[in-house]
Amino acid sequence: MSLNITDAVIDFGDVFGFIPSRRQVDYSGGYVNNWTTETFAKYVNGRVTIERDHAGASQGYMDDDGYESLKADCENVEIIHIDPWVKYSGYHEGLRECISNIAFCYYTNRHIRFEVGTEEAIRKFSAASLSTFLSDLESKLLPEMFDAIEYVTIQSGVGLNLGKRINTGAFNSNDLEQMIAVCKKFGKKSKEHNGDYLSNNEYKARFDLGLDAINIAPELGQLETLCYLDEMGDDIEDFYQICYHSNRWRKWVDEDFVPEDNKKELIKVCGHYVLSDDEFLLIKLDIDDKINGVIKNKLRDLNELVDQ
Repeated sequence: MSLNITDAVIDFGDVFGFIPSRRQVDYSGGYVNNWTTETFAKYVNGRVTIERDHAGASQGYMDDDGYESLKADCENVEIIHIDPWVKYSGYHEGLRECISNIAFCYYTNRHIRFEVGTEEAIRKFSAASLSTFLSDLESKLLPEMFDAIEYVTIQSGVGLNLGKRINTGAFNSNDLEQMIAVCKKFGKKSKEHNGDYLSNNEYKARFDLGLDAINIAPELGQLETLCYLDEMGDDIEDFYQICYHSNRWRKWVDEDFVPEDNKKELIKVCGHYVLSDDEFLLIKLDIDDKINGVIKNKLRDLNELVDQ
């Protein structure tokens, strides 16, 4: 989500991995520290695993086939989440694109590993349809390609609302358990997306059911934003103007949201999107140590929870 969060995770050690989306870091740049895939990988320098999150067609800022991005991923990251479903929502066309993406990546770099599947907000999968999907991949891919699939995205009924900073939907432990069983049947690890804003008990319940991994991102970015707001006090106008003109808050608020009456809330929604903007860097406070400590405390809590 930012340079500060990147540094905190690297300092913590290779317990957590990075999951940049194409909008955050891509072959031509992104909103996180203006990194390209190559420059981000060079900065991390193998100290922490990097997985491309949501690789595929139209997952960046433009409508594309995704292959230029995949080529850079194959040269710079360890795992690629193959997710063409935002553009190819029909099952059979999505399956064909997954197979094409995997084959392209495998022949570009035979050491690449994969995650397949997608989150519920993009395309709903049931345990039965997930089993069919993995069975189709197994039958249509070369054995070594299917073996390179490490993770499968599973769904438990939840999503995110950055505007309200909550985990939405209704968690279904039965769905989660069934999908984990499907992953195990095919010898794959399970990974849930949208793991932000959960309580310790909610995390523990998932791992007790056998979940192997979970994605967390916006919550960390908003923790950094809160650090800036805490130091700024009421002097937030410059930060507000940068966030307001970014327009990144619009997708996360209700139609009756009035920016001028909710300046701090608007910043909380989209502050992490602008932390690398030139305008923000001109007003950026020197509180990197504070942010690093806050992020590490969160990581420490999560790590201890998983170790229980």
